[in-house]
Amino acid sequence: MPPMLAPIRNWIFDLDNTLYPASADLFARIDVKMAAYIADLLGIDLGEARRIQKAYFLGHGTTLAGLMVEHEVDPHHYLDFVHDIEMDVLEENVPLAAAIAKLPGRKIVFTNGDAPYARRVLDRLGLGASFEAIHDIHAMELMPKPAPSAYAGLCAAFGIDPAQSLFADDMARNLAPAKAIGMTTVWVDNGSEQGADADRSFIDHTTHDLTHWLEGIL
Repeated sequence: MPPMLAPIRNWIFDLDNTLYPASADLFARIDVKMAAYIADLLGIDLGEARRIQKAYFLGHGTTLAGLMVEHEVDPHHYLDFVHDIEMDVLEENVPLAAAIAKLPGRKIVFTNGDAPYARRVLDRLGLGASFEAIHDIHAMELMPKPAPSAYAGLCAAFGIDPAQSLFADDMARNLAPAKAIGMTTVWVDNGSEQGADADRSFIDHTTHDLTHWLEGIL
């Protein structure tokens, strides 16, 4: 283990486009469902629904957060609908499971999705037994990353010392609050980041492939 990572005892990972490659394009299937939900909710065409969906994502952190603020959408109904997708584009990742198993300490998934969806993804990847817990959007009281309260809630829920924690996410903006409270940050730069953000001062490590990076530090 590199000296700067020796103190890490809490290994925290985002789910989508982090524990599997963005090239799998699983989120495209969710994207279709989100647009369909908005189109039906507002009685508009799919093109306008996609525009609104992206605006909510960029303005509120998640599409769901925007829909709750602007239209009082029931989060359970929305999440059940958009996560009802096939997972056949995901493949078991034995090397990643082996690398995570070798990490010293606790391993936690920290996702803006919900736990049932996260479990389906993890099982498909062969990572169902790799993590102690999933801290999902409901555990965040529906305030998603990058809201600071999401990170404070994670630390409180598991008794986490940020100085002994590492957080990996494909969305660079989600790493800034983690760094602000003292976590080591890893940006999985795989092309899934949306929105311009020139400031990368809060990123400690960058990789295009999480499995390769973990194997390298081990």
